[in-house]
Amino acid sequence: MKKVKIAGRKVFPIGIGTSNMGDQVDRFDQEVEAIRVGLDNGVQVIDTAEMYGDGNAEKLVAHTIKPYNREELFLISKVLPSNASKKQLPISLENSLKRLNTDYLDLYLLHWKGNIPIKETIEALENAKSQGKIKSWGVSNLDVDDIEKIMTLPDGMKCATNQVRYNLGDRGIEFDLVPMMNKLEMPLIAYSPVARGDSFGTNLTKQKVLKELAERHQSDIFQILLAWCIRNGKTIAIPQSSNTTHMIDNVKAVEIQLTQQDLQQLDSIYPKPSMKQPLALW
Repeated sequence: MKKVKIAGRKVFPIGIGTSNMGDQVDRFDQEVEAIRVGLDNGVQVIDTAEMYGDGNAEKLVAHTIKPYNREELFLISKVLPSNASKKQLPISLENSLKRLNTDYLDLYLLHWKGNIPIKETIEALENAKSQGKIKSWGVSNLDVDDIEKIMTLPDGMKCATNQVRYNLGDRGIEFDLVPMMNKLEMPLIAYSPVARGDSFGTNLTKQKVLKELAERHQSDIFQILLAWCIRNGKTIAIPQSSNTTHMIDNVKAVEIQLTQQDLQQLDSIYPKPSMKQPLALW
């Protein structure tokens, strides 16, 4: 299993997403247990955001990580575009740090592009970094033209990552965004890496090739999808799960080594993009 280098750290390529977590009191203990199972089995990256449950996901994460060595974890949170100004970003960041009960974030992301100039946001992020409140910063849901613009700005080259939707059914970024990020040596953080909840996800269990690959590797289809997502050693996948069994399965996906033949079979049913496509969102 090859770790992925991000912001000067080498981390386990499977992380944990927390969207839609922390909101239901009757599921709280189950969600805590699932995340802890992941951490106990090597996971380092936990991804959250001020938007998730209006801070409830961050509070869940704070409770979950209490028994763990903070320095071994890699905590990510995200600021809303409307809060990404010089004036408001420090306030949002401070609120996230309080909810997470930590002194710093390993990575702080702009959740998506808004009306505040990205130059101003970068200045605010750099200020937070100089104060030791964040170790690094990046962006989320930005496309090629946005990344190009960032690279022309002062400190733009310090952008550590771009977090976007990416899975076997959403391969559009492979046409231009992934090659660009590879050239910049910027790792990708992939959300919705198995897309369980949408039409693509619901049809997966019927896909003959995926069934065959799962049998060949003595795994399930969702593990094949995760193994595919992290196949290049430059991607961190952040599936979300409140189920301890699914969490262990997610972690074990790193053990699957897809062959060239496997990848060609997958390309035959879910082909690489041959032209520019709109960025897939949520």
